[in-house]
Amino acid sequence: MLRDITLGQFFPGGTVVHKLDPRVKLVLTVVYITALFTANGLLSYVLMLAALITCLSLSRIRPMTALRGIRPVVIMILITMILHIFFTGGEPLFKFWIISISKDGIITAVFMASRLIMLIVGTFLLTYTTSPIALTDGLESMLSPLKKIRFPVHELAMMMSIALRFIPTLIEETDKIMSAQKARGADFESGGLIKRARAVLPIVIPLFVSAIRRADELAIAMESRCYHGGEGRTRMKILKAAGRDAVALICGAVVLAAVIALRRINILPI
Repeated sequence: MLRDITLGQFFPGGTVVHKLDPRVKLVLTVVYITALFTANGLLSYVLMLAALITCLSLSRIRPMTALRGIRPVVIMILITMILHIFFTGGEPLFKFWIISISKDGIITAVFMASRLIMLIVGTFLLTYTTSPIALTDGLESMLSPLKKIRFPVHELAMMMSIALRFIPTLIEETDKIMSAQKARGADFESGGLIKRARAVLPIVIPLFVSAIRRADELAIAMESRCYHGGEGRTRMKILKAAGRDAVALICGAVVLAAVIALRRINILPI
């Protein structure tokens, strides 16, 4: 299960999606999320799915790699579907005692599950195709106007970059600790909820110790390299927008406009 968590992982490549300006990818991610929550019908969701598949194809990220990030939240998706099936009003198709299932509930549940899946895969695509350093530079560049009011833009971007970079490291460390505990006879899969919660304690404490140790080592390494924040720092790579970035922004705007226009067409609305 831990190996299925792909948040923060970067897959190097030379595709057109990898080469996009990180600022453009951040903007497109916001546009994608906005369009996804604006969609309210079958045609809108088909359009969003087509846009997502196109981005995955252009980035050459394997579908199984993208879908692997959904497995840790499958339970949350199923709970969301069940709640919508049983608590959405409408003409009942099936009724037993206080349990009532309607056509509107089933349609809403399917749409909400589709929205969550596309949201996870679409947002993970940002970290799949963008290195943490590029994300830091892009975020800092976009927030640079806030420097005039003494907002710590560089420090904020650096913290977010380090947090993303540490996610795969902590997952790997957790997997090693669990393997070591299993070798000593620990059981994390059998028993009730309370027993499983108690079995996690021998993992949490070593993981916290390891995380604190890694953070201390990182701080020492940054200080030994004379890191003093963003004041006076320069970049090895200067961010420059290209023609493909303009095309990507136009495509994103077209998709958002199409989703807004399709709200008027009531085909399986939610």
